[in-house]
Amino acid sequence: MQGRRSSTFSRLLRHGFTDPGAAERLLDLDVLSGVRTDPVLLEALGATADPDQALRGLVRLAEALEPAERRALLDTVTTAKPLRDRLLGVLGASEALGDHLARHPADWHALVTYEAADLHPGVAEFVHGLAAADSPDALRRAYRRCLLGIAARDVCGTSDLARTAAELADLATATLRAALAMAAAEQPQDAAACRLAVIGMGKCGGHELNYVSDVDVIFVAEPPEASELAEASEPLEASGLSGPPEGSAGRRGAGPSAAPDGRTSGAASAPGTSGAASAPGAACPHPPPILPTPPTPPAGPSRPPPDWPRA
Repeated sequence: MQGRRSSTFSRLLRHGFTDPGAAERLLDLDVLSGVRTDPVLLEALGATADPDQALRGLVRLAEALEPAERRALLDTVTTAKPLRDRLLGVLGASEALGDHLARHPADWHALVTYEAADLHPGVAEFVHGLAAADSPDALRRAYRRCLLGIAARDVCGTSDLARTAAELADLATATLRAALAMAAAEQPQDAAACRLAVIGMGKCGGHELNYVSDVDVIFVAEPPEASELAEASEPLEASGLSGPPEGSAGRRGAGPSAAPDGRTSGAASAPGTSGAASAPGAACPHPPPILPTPPTPPAGPSRPPPDWPRA
């Protein structure tokens, strides 16, 4: 027993585990009884960004599944390299997505196969992936299921950095569309009162989103009657908040979260604007104030996006 333990301990060290003792205890659990000695599994775990985290995530996922489904998962992991690389790669890179799979274990099936269209999804594909969500919680789950695919393509090298950033921005756009449609369905009378645009700014607007970026947006509402708009604008004009700042050459419409170069990309927009999606409605018939654009910061090197999602 001591020789076996020493041999396993040494193998785990060679495969990059920083806590071989804890890894041994996890491999000895009943849920991994059929694969604990599989050399392919250990090699695949060792190839991830964090073998210890990947193994913990695999154990949590296996424990959350029914026995028959657990066997299907482990059989597929040990025999199908594409799923093995995607699943273990994501588990080793993102604790947050490991938490998601532990809460929603059936979502591992989203990584089993890729159709041709899945290799380079855009807004339309993400809208389809979120279409079944009928509540905020369902939308969060669908969002993270789509995020699984983005992260898997990222860690496996199917998508480069620029493509991954664009997919994250497209997923944010599709999620805002779904949320706006959900809000309009819940408040149909308010939705009919005016048109509402949600305009993506900054990295979202520039198709440069990363996993932990804020999604900066501006809400712009248009009431049905011009008189209401004029009435709502009077106090803003009196206070000077609605006018352009000094030195801006009359530029308006960019909020405090705008990118220095003024790029925008409508995450959701009303007809007549340059947005990517539209829906009528807003809970309030008056438009929100548009604040002055802040001074443009000096140019400098941008911080590179982090490689992985985090909790």
